[in-house]
Amino acid sequence: MLFILTRILGKKQISQLTFFEYITGITLGELAGFISTDVEAPYMYGVVALLVWFTVPLAMEYVTLRNIKLRRWLDGTGSVVIRDGKVLEANLQKERYNSHELMEELRKKNVFNLADVEFAILEASGDLNVLLKSENQPLTPKHLGMKVPASRQTHEVIVDGKVLDERLAELGHSRAWLNAELEKIGVTHDNVFIGQVDAAGQLHVDLYDDKITVPVSDEKKLLLATLKKCEADMTIFGLSTRHRGAAAMYQRNAELLEKQVQKLTPFLKQ
Repeated sequence: MLFILTRILGKKQISQLTFFEYITGITLGELAGFISTDVEAPYMYGVVALLVWFTVPLAMEYVTLRNIKLRRWLDGTGSVVIRDGKVLEANLQKERYNSHELMEELRKKNVFNLADVEFAILEASGDLNVLLKSENQPLTPKHLGMKVPASRQTHEVIVDGKVLDERLAELGHSRAWLNAELEKIGVTHDNVFIGQVDAAGQLHVDLYDDKITVPVSDEKKLLLATLKKCEADMTIFGLSTRHRGAAAMYQRNAELLEKQVQKLTPFLKQ
């Protein structure tokens, strides 16, 4: 019964508990222990107490969804501990945090130099979230003006050696396609622990026998290399011919192909 009530209360009962949820969890556990061990007390009293402590937090969950003030009072709010690169000692003392604990939490975020931090907030859950200064933030393709393909979900098509035909059909593939892909790497689906199809339609497998090396397909890399070679060849032909019209045609097509290669490169490098 305790398991069912806890599941209904939600996943937060087992991770990132608020103060109220923490107290509720302890109380439910105490009541369950009381019902199990105290044979003299009426059983129904314990059941009623469990239901009360189940109903109250559940009702509070719905109320706090609509009442911000009550939510802040019950769940608490985050405290800014670093602003504009400066540690706010008053807020640290308020949260009973010392400098050693602050540096320990920063190291958990892979931050070893306090001077690298622009902003940090200690959340109500106890987690420390950190914003690095602009010059210390990781470089991304966006900063470089590069276009990369969107990250999309991969789909399992083989699990524990069994083919998921419905998932294959959703992806527009058949068992014959899967067998052909497996044949390329020299395995059968019985030997596959997990098989996934990515957004590009490529099959990736993990085998039961880790000693077997799965060959990596080079089809995309070969296609990219071929396209770049064609681009280089047209550029050379344009420079070597004496015919102005042909030279202009080679140059124009080389530029068009270069643009297409730039667009395709992120996909073909996957």
